[in-house]
Amino acid sequence: MEAILLVGGQGTRLRPLTISTPKPLLPTAGVAFLAHQLARAHAEGVERIVFATSYRAEMFEAAFGTHAHGVDLAYVSEDEPLGTGGAIRNAARALTSGPDDPVLILNGDILSGHDVRAQVKMHEAAGAAVTLHLTEVADPSRFGCVPTDDQGRVTAFLEKTPHPVTNQINAGCYVFRRSVIDTIPEDEVVSVERETFPSLIASGATVMGYVESGYWLDVGTPEAFVRGSRDLVLGTLASPAMPGEPGERLTLPGARVAAGAVVRGGTTVGRGAVIEPGATVIGSVLLDDAFVAEGATVRDSVLSRGARVGHGAVLDGVVLGDGAVIGPGNELRGGLRVWPGIELPPTAVRFSADT
Repeated sequence: MEAILLVGGQGTRLRPLTISTPKPLLPTAGVAFLAHQLARAHAEGVERIVFATSYRAEMFEAAFGTHAHGVDLAYVSEDEPLGTGGAIRNAARALTSGPDDPVLILNGDILSGHDVRAQVKMHEAAGAAVTLHLTEVADPSRFGCVPTDDQGRVTAFLEKTPHPVTNQINAGCYVFRRSVIDTIPEDEVVSVERETFPSLIASGATVMGYVESGYWLDVGTPEAFVRGSRDLVLGTLASPAMPGEPGERLTLPGARVAAGAVVRGGTTVGRGAVIEPGATVIGSVLLDDAFVAEGATVRDSVLSRGARVGHGAVLDGVVLGDGAVIGPGNELRGGLRVWPGIELPPTAVRFSADT
């Protein structure tokens, strides 16, 4: 089976992490995020993947070459962003599948444990034009919802509403019949969610919904990115690409964690990173060469390459860009983002009154 992997977005919700690195290449539980997707796709029977690239397109082939994690790879770039449908149509020129073959469409910002083989099996049994993975959420009012009938056939795509008719939402993984992709207009901006799928339903084509509510996460925000990395390290979601066994922390080669430091909660400690005695790091992502000084506390945060946290500083839900320096005694909370190379002097930012 072939797949198209959509990786063209700029990842603006994850800045400053994505200023120099596309979101799908951000280190996640010790490897590039896409490594987890490629390895799982291979495990689900995918043999070849076409990358649909745009933003920093050259970095993807440099990272993975023409074969990685058991799958052959090809790359097709967009000169201008074409939307989800346009990107799929653009990348399809590199497919080798026959007109009736299933083609899997994956999104480069989704971490999912759902059964792809079962989704493909439903697609083929129904003779569907498209089969979507749908997941159930506790609060569907935050999403557009996708109702299905008793046979699993999708009946509509509904926009966000305070009173949704179902708790099923689009989970972003599709199986297309190859010939259906060819009906998407070439070189035009097209949204599969707003145009292609509703048009297929209106025409009477069979659009199926494969409903499975296993692990699913859109890692497009800093909070979700941290959670995804943490869940992989803890083993909440298994990944064949993990560079270590599940546990409270993943310490990569060359990292140094002092005996007196507390590091747990699914934390990743990157290559060359240092955590000094008396420091506490919980549920966080430390990229290569990050540094946490004695007495500092880091929780649910991301420290990019070479970022430094001074003595006694507190970070809770914070993102530090490459080379950012947080001086001793600072207290940063609530989604604060510090851009690359910025230095905060000692006790420059405090949320509490003590010093």
